[in-house]
Amino acid sequence: MEFSKLLILLDAFKMLQWQNVLMIAIGGVLIMLAIKKEYEPSLLLPIGFGAILCNLPLTGATEAGGWLKTLYEAGIATELFPLFVFIAIGAMTDFGPLLENPKMALLGAAGQFGIFTTLLLAQALGFTLNEAASIGIIGAIDGPTAIYVSSKLAPHLLGPITVCAYSYMSLVPIIQPPVMRLLTTHAEKTTRMPYSVKEVSKTVRILFPICVTVVVSLIAPKASPLIASLMFGNLIRESGVVERLNDSAQNELANLTTLFLGLVIGSTMEGVAFIKSTTLLILGMGLLAFVLDTFGGVMLGKLMYVLSGKKFNPLIGAAGISAFPMSARIVQKFGQEYDSDNHLLMHAMGANAAGQLGSVIAGGVVLAVIAGVM
Repeated sequence: MEFSKLLILLDAFKMLQWQNVLMIAIGGVLIMLAIKKEYEPSLLLPIGFGAILCNLPLTGATEAGGWLKTLYEAGIATELFPLFVFIAIGAMTDFGPLLENPKMALLGAAGQFGIFTTLLLAQALGFTLNEAASIGIIGAIDGPTAIYVSSKLAPHLLGPITVCAYSYMSLVPIIQPPVMRLLTTHAEKTTRMPYSVKEVSKTVRILFPICVTVVVSLIAPKASPLIASLMFGNLIRESGVVERLNDSAQNELANLTTLFLGLVIGSTMEGVAFIKSTTLLILGMGLLAFVLDTFGGVMLGKLMYVLSGKKFNPLIGAAGISAFPMSARIVQKFGQEYDSDNHLLMHAMGANAAGQLGSVIAGGVVLAVIAGVM
């Protein structure tokens, strides 16, 4: 009898399936990438740990009443965690370069090309409309947007979509340069764009987040939670009268929400549900969406190069995505490989800020379109 009681201690081992073991290993790989390679460590590390924890049988962490399940219901099911992250992002983002050069907003729109192309491809491959939209939103290159949209449309795909989005975000310095190199000529790469600082008044900086919230909410009401959170964070930043709130949004709010978000996303990566052929398809289409975003931005940049009389550098178009300010720095570094005295950073920052805004609006548009179709 005593021996049989001891065998109860082995119940968890007996319930382990090979998918669970593989996912525990994948969780370990994510943690290693976060620590060794510093690939989005603030998110991949808790995602990896959450993936390990949810694949350990009998812990109860992801069952009703479990602590990870409670976090999921409090932060993902209610959409609060991604919205909190957007408040933090808004507080960190300077839209000044975009306000100085509003035409960069066009590149921010072109940088969302991969979303809608991938959505159509996913549907052609047999995914439902909701699933296809959730996969397409990976092309926003914006983790919180991907989480927000997929949690509403296809929560069963939340794990692979989020891991895909954040993994590829960390690989933007590897993904973008080959596309830029392939699509542009030497003359285009070396086009110089003089930069002169244009003063943006504090009044304009304060009115901008308010006006954007009102206009976008009226045009695409489904985008209102996303855009309102982002713009509220930016209003805190630009008001200049609530520095404690601004600091808290950029630090404590961002850090705590990212921590909980990572653990919860990892907890959705249960082996049997995660290890499917669809996961590989999602990873492949996510990469394609990233490439197509860069393609769309650079191609519009090439058109602006022609229309401006060869005075606009098409490389700026590659910065029209949401990876802020990483993509702008990549454009600067890439341009200086061909002309060390070519300074594109501030122009690229304008496009990059537009991409941040464009990704949020695109997420709302996707939700609005799906709601209209359904």
